Amino acid sequence: MEKSALPDPFENARLEKGLGDLNDQNDAVKMILRHKDVRKTAHNYKTFKSGAKPGRIVVPSEVNIRETRQIPFELDPPIHGIYRALVAPWFKRPLQVEYTEKLKAQISALVDEALQKDKVEVIEEFALVIQSRALTLLLNIPYEEAETWISWGTHVFRSEDTALDADKANILYDYIDKQIERAIERPGEDLYSMLLASEVDGKKLTKEEVKGVMVLTFAGGRDTIINAVTNAIAYLSEHQESLERLRKEPEIIRKAVEEMIRYFSPLTQMGRVVTENTQVCEHAIKADTRVSLCWASANRDASVFENPNELVVDRKINPHVGFGFSHHNCLGASHARQIMNVLLSTLSEKVASIELFDCKENIEDLEEFQRKVGYEYINVKFNPITK
Repeated sequence: MEKSALPDPFENARLEKGLGDLNDQNDAVKMILRHKDVRKTAHNYKTFKSGAKPGRIVVPSEVNIRETRQIPFELDPPIHGIYRALVAPWFKRPLQVEYTEKLKAQISALVDEALQKDKVEVIEEFALVIQSRALTLLLNIPYEEAETWISWGTHVFRSEDTALDADKANILYDYIDKQIERAIERPGEDLYSMLLASEVDGKKLTKEEVKGVMVLTFAGGRDTIINAVTNAIAYLSEHQESLERLRKEPEIIRKAVEEMIRYFSPLTQMGRVVTENTQVCEHAIKADTRVSLCWASANRDASVFENPNELVVDRKINPHVGFGFSHHNCLGASHARQIMNVLLSTLSEKVASIELFDCKENIEDLEEFQRKVGYEYINVKFNPITK
């Protein structure tokens, strides 16, 4: 099997029963696996709510490492819509020409640097750097601040030996608290300052509400972007023909990005808390238990996607749920898409081929399922295009 392949561990369970079972810190989760059921459940916020105890809808649960409610992620309509409308224009800024040009300059410089090296460890030296530097654009803060975030390593809430590390999480929380205080004392043009100046129902956002938006912004787009970038490099290292197609047919790059998000599914799942006794796939689900929307499984559903286990760079019809679905469709999707669009464009313009030396897979242990989400490390060489 190719090193870049991401097998689908959910296929049999998806076909046979539509559900999987996961014990998450003694808080059981029913994993919803079929595309239609995932979308239907995501849309039904009255029965399957996001506005539960902070941290509970995340899988693995974060209730033991944070009390701050992530906004608007852990809210339900109609209040969700009010907060989302407040921040949505800011998160559409990646579509602006000036923003895109700055992002191109960042990624182009990093690719040029990688081309000078005999070996690049993609996660630490490339994907994390791309993610951190691009985040300075999203927050509209000085470029140099990326070095602080790079120093935290690839995961915000996880360390080498534990899936949820409260001490590591506190590094992020303390950092955000200090940045909020800085923005109160010296307001600027950054996201912190925008939030502090904003109102909901005639009242200024509290520091806790601002913190909720910022925690989501930092945590929600870190592992996911790193996984997407790393998996893209791995795939292109073993599929030279795809890199050639992107070079010759740049018009398909946006389709390629959507297909990579579908195939890689950088975020495996997201939970909801059940508000009343109900049924999913003819199975009884009790009130105040959890279900998860398994994006990774839904994105391989053969009833929706032809040849679902194949990455088709110009896939024509692609109703993937890699950025979620319905009310909670990912706020950072425009930012993530632009990163991937610019990355693929830059690689196709500058890189002739990518050699993959060695790697270690990152396997997510979901009890019933073992899912590869990316890599613990991956070493490659970028070979330049020679005129």
